[in-house]
Amino acid sequence: MYSIEVQGLSAVRQRIRDVPRQFRFAGAGALNEVAFIAARRAVPAEMAQVFDRPKPYILRSPWYTQARPDRLVAALGVSKHGGPGYAPEQLTPGVVKGGKGNDPADTLRAEVFGGPRALKKSERLFQRAGVLPAGYAMVPAKWLIDSVAGDGYGGIKASFIVRLLSYLQAFGEQGFKANMKAKGIRRLARFGKTDSGFKRIGGVQYFVSYGRLRSLNADSDALQHLKPGIWQRSGTHGSDVKPVFLFTKVPSYAKRLRLGEVISRAVQENLPRAFDQRLRRALASAR
Repeated sequence: MYSIEVQGLSAVRQRIRDVPRQFRFAGAGALNEVAFIAARRAVPAEMAQVFDRPKPYILRSPWYTQARPDRLVAALGVSKHGGPGYAPEQLTPGVVKGGKGNDPADTLRAEVFGGPRALKKSERLFQRAGVLPAGYAMVPAKWLIDSVAGDGYGGIKASFIVRLLSYLQAFGEQGFKANMKAKGIRRLARFGKTDSGFKRIGGVQYFVSYGRLRSLNADSDALQHLKPGIWQRSGTHGSDVKPVFLFTKVPSYAKRLRLGEVISRAVQENLPRAFDQRLRRALASAR
């Protein structure tokens, strides 16, 4: 969270009641104008330059709390809701007020401050189900991103993630009805036979390989030469094998999104003009 204040008020902050009413209203209006410019223009524009195909919910995530004549501070941050109307204490990182999905505050924390990337909600579900090892993240295969399962922003559609969670029985006890039944798994595989009588997977089967991370049961031991991740197989005897998601160590990022610098630049470029214009109008209307 970042704050914008009118500089030079430290000497009168203790005497705020004595500051002319027009001065305080002009200051609050100017702060809100600059906060709007930073949250709705400057920060999203920086995100579009820094990130590769950022999702719309990320571009809409900057929010601000409005300054008031008795509190000449406007706070900026990111939230799933975006826009004004939520107090900073209501938007503690990691706590989303309603709705589903990833909280932009968690998603962007490593990009702003540096450090390990936060796990996505789907990764936490796979980890909780024992599919994803601790300390690892999931990276989608390029062919999957470019397929109909891709969301157009370098990620994977939620519908495909849900199907995979269901297939691998990764929903918890509360969501056990969402786990795919054996009949559904067979239907997805579309088993058949070739003209020579060989077993053929006309659809697809998914399975997990842990490579050298750990051994699995006898049914999967033959596939442990594959890299750790979620794989799919199809074709005769399931010979067409390719990765869906690979498991990699949780990446650690350097600072990329310099929100402090972006907001500071927006303040320097807009606050003096906005405050001067609003103060002039306020004083003129008071005569």
